[in-house]
Amino acid sequence: MTEEIEQNWQSWTGFAIVAGVAVGVVIAIMIVVSVSLALIGRRKRWAARLSDRVRWPFRIALLILAVTVSMSALPISDDLRSGLQHLFGILVIIAGAWLLAQLFLFFVDSGSQRYKLAESDTFSARKIRTQLEIVRRLVIVVIVVVAAGGILMTFDAVRAVGASVLASAGIASIVAGLAAQSVLSNLFAGVQLAFSEAIRVGDVVVVEGEYGRIQEITLSYVVLELWDQRTLVLPCTYFTTNPFENWTKLGRALLGTVFFDLDWRIPVDSMRSELERILGETELWDRAAHGVQVTDAVGGLLQVRVLVSADDSGRLWDLRCLVREKLAEWVRTAHPEALPLQRVQIDERPIEAAVVR
Repeated sequence: MTEEIEQNWQSWTGFAIVAGVAVGVVIAIMIVVSVSLALIGRRKRWAARLSDRVRWPFRIALLILAVTVSMSALPISDDLRSGLQHLFGILVIIAGAWLLAQLFLFFVDSGSQRYKLAESDTFSARKIRTQLEIVRRLVIVVIVVVAAGGILMTFDAVRAVGASVLASAGIASIVAGLAAQSVLSNLFAGVQLAFSEAIRVGDVVVVEGEYGRIQEITLSYVVLELWDQRTLVLPCTYFTTNPFENWTKLGRALLGTVFFDLDWRIPVDSMRSELERILGETELWDRAAHGVQVTDAVGGLLQVRVLVSADDSGRLWDLRCLVREKLAEWVRTAHPEALPLQRVQIDERPIEAAVVR
């Protein structure tokens, strides 16, 4: 009885009926989902973004699934039907992985939009942004690896090889570990950097004598945008095995110094007043800290340190240059006697004696 039903269905007419019903169900599901997201999108912006993100992966996955179901009614030989079902099974895995990846990226991107980097962002926002980017890459890699493994396991020969590999898992793990030591070390270092908060996207760091901003953190390398618009790429393991300076570890506000070597006749109190006047006329200063101190007195000169503060590294650099320029001009015009001098004492007696001789 069952064989007769299968034989009756396995005809071009039966295939057309089954395919038509499957495609009709798929189209109905597409319409219901699209209308639902459109209605929700009138009040919630996330629904429109979700629809744009998953529209084509969702439709293609449903259509491939409908065709796969219809294959059972196709009037062809069993070997050919089995081959086609195997092919469309692989396509279902690929489409499902694509859909799953797009869904995950939608949720991650929705969270990242709340923490867009700006000069006034706090370090907590940059921490979450960094962690989301690392998790995004890690999950995508996992989805791709699982999908590739699922595709390979659909082949009988691969399943046999997998069983033999599992039987010798100890040796295989040692060999794989040695072969992929560098890759795995960078992978774990990238995850460690994201969750240990040693560096974050947007942090200002000094590495190998180079001053730059963290532009991107991946699972294998870190990209720095240097002050002169060059790009420095370093492996993640560098930041877990070497010392470096992080100027924005606890926030973007920074202290900066400007040093002057001046004569002992410099009026330090007047210099403090001039610094206050300069800082009061610029928006670069964050009004958190300032000061003038004599830090050393060697070689016949006074070393004067000027301390200023700013909201971030870029504004601090501009502020230090402004203070250096203005104070240098003030010393030159208002107190030229304080310009650095080299004193030389000449004993006249030996010279006269030499002339007489």
